[in-house]
Amino acid sequence: MKLLKEFKEFAVKGNMMDMAIGIIIGAAFNKVIDVLAKQVLLPPLSLLSDGVNFQDKKLVLRDAITDGTGAITTGEVAVAYGKLLEVFIDFLIIGFTIFIVVKAMNKLRNKAQDTNDQTVVTPKDIELLSDLKHLMEEQNQLLKSKVSN
Repeated sequence: MKLLKEFKEFAVKGNMMDMAIGIIIGAAFNKVIDVLAKQVLLPPLSLLSDGVNFQDKKLVLRDAITDGTGAITTGEVAVAYGKLLEVFIDFLIIGFTIFIVVKAMNKLRNKAQDTNDQTVVTPKDIELLSDLKHLMEEQNQLLKSKVSN
């Protein structure tokens, strides 16, 4: 019963919805990055490298063995480093994009938390903490002046 109550609180607070939204957006973003890497970035790299397709690049450790009819009896053993390169480019694109998004979000958050900036509405909790800080500073100044007298 307690577990059900905790789950209800978790779901009602929005944490589960936030996670679901993040996962859905992440999956959609993954598709965008996949197309960006495979269709936009890798073709120019292939062109620069004299038409080499990075996806097909591999280091063959053992060739496939075929019988007299041409049927493969033993499969090829190869290290597909081209796919690793593709995934690495995907990773760099995702990492850089997330860096830019987080940097922009931090800039907006810092601007919103600046109580002296009148162009953005400061959240109430930040305003209250700022007012509390100023009151404490005034109180400390009064105490220092009383002690020095």
